[in-house]
Amino acid sequence: MEDMNLLSMTRIKELIHKVSPEAFIIENAPMSKYTSFKAGGSARALIEVKSTEELKSLLQLFSEEGINHMMLGNGSNTLFKDSGYDGIVIKLSKEFSYVKLEDNATELNMGESCRVIAGSAALLSVMAKTILENSLTGFEFASGIPGSFGGALFMNAGAYGGEMKQIVKWVKAVSPDGREEKIFSNEEMDFGYRHSILEENGYIAVEACLELKKGRYEDISAQMKELAQKRNSKQPVNYPSAGSTFKRPEGYFAGKLVEDAGLKGVSVGGAEVSTLHSGFIINKGGATATDILELIALCQNRVYDQFGVELKPEVRIIG
Repeated sequence: MEDMNLLSMTRIKELIHKVSPEAFIIENAPMSKYTSFKAGGSARALIEVKSTEELKSLLQLFSEEGINHMMLGNGSNTLFKDSGYDGIVIKLSKEFSYVKLEDNATELNMGESCRVIAGSAALLSVMAKTILENSLTGFEFASGIPGSFGGALFMNAGAYGGEMKQIVKWVKAVSPDGREEKIFSNEEMDFGYRHSILEENGYIAVEACLELKKGRYEDISAQMKELAQKRNSKQPVNYPSAGSTFKRPEGYFAGKLVEDAGLKGVSVGGAEVSTLHSGFIINKGGATATDILELIALCQNRVYDQFGVELKPEVRIIG
C-alpha cells in the first residue's frame, strides 16, 4: 500500500486506468458544481462509474492502496468545506438512472402490488414521473425531494408523512472494499429517522426495489401537485440550499427553534437563514462553505443557549 499523501495524481490515474481503462476522471473537480449549495472547494478528482463491476474494481483498488474516496449522489444534501477534499469522489453515471417495472401495471387491479426497480442514480423526480404514468401509488411523498434514489436510500429520505422505509422491498449494495455484492431486505436496512444501515456499514446502494400499489392516475397526480405546491410555497426552492439544514430534535421543530431564537433572515456573508422557512440555510449569492458553516454554528449555539436543545446538521459536511 502506498501513502495517499505521497501518491501523485499521475500515479493515481495510472492505477485507476489499470483496473478501469475507460474511466472518466476530472482532476481538481469543483464540488460547488456537483452540490446543490453551489459552494465549497475542490476534490482531488471525480470519477463517474458506468457499471457495478467498474465500481467494485475501483473500490478494491482504493481500499488496497489506501486512497481516500467517497460516494456522491445528486449532491443535494452535501457540503464540501472550502479547503476541499483530498480524495476521489465517485459518482454513478447515467447508466445507473434506469427505472423499470417488474409487472405490467396496465393489467393490475386497483390496490394490487407492483414492484419498481431503479438504479441509484435515478432522480426521485424522474422516478415519480414513470410511477405516475403507470398509476402507481405510494411514492407521492418523494416526488418533490431533490435528490437521487441512492441518497434517499442512504438516509431514509422522507417528507409529508412518508419515508423510504414504507415502500422499499430490497436494496442491492456493494461492500466498501468492493469485494461483495449483497441484497439487504427492508428489515436489514434498519431504516430510522434519516438513517439506514448503509451509514454504518459503508455499503453502496446500486439498485433497489420498491413495492407500490395500483391506484387512480387522477388521485396520484393531484396529490403530487398538492405536495409540490406546499413545498414551493413554504420552502425557499429558488435559492441553492441542501434542504432542511438540521435534523428534527425529538419533541421540537428545528425551523421553529431557529426562528424563536431570533435568527430568521440572519446572514453570514452570502449565507442566510431563509425568511420563508427558518429550517433552511440558503446561498443568497456568492456564499462560501465557510459562510454556511459559520451560520450553522451560530444557529446551533444560539438555540442551545436559549432552549438547551442540540441541533444536529442533516447536511453531510465533507473535508
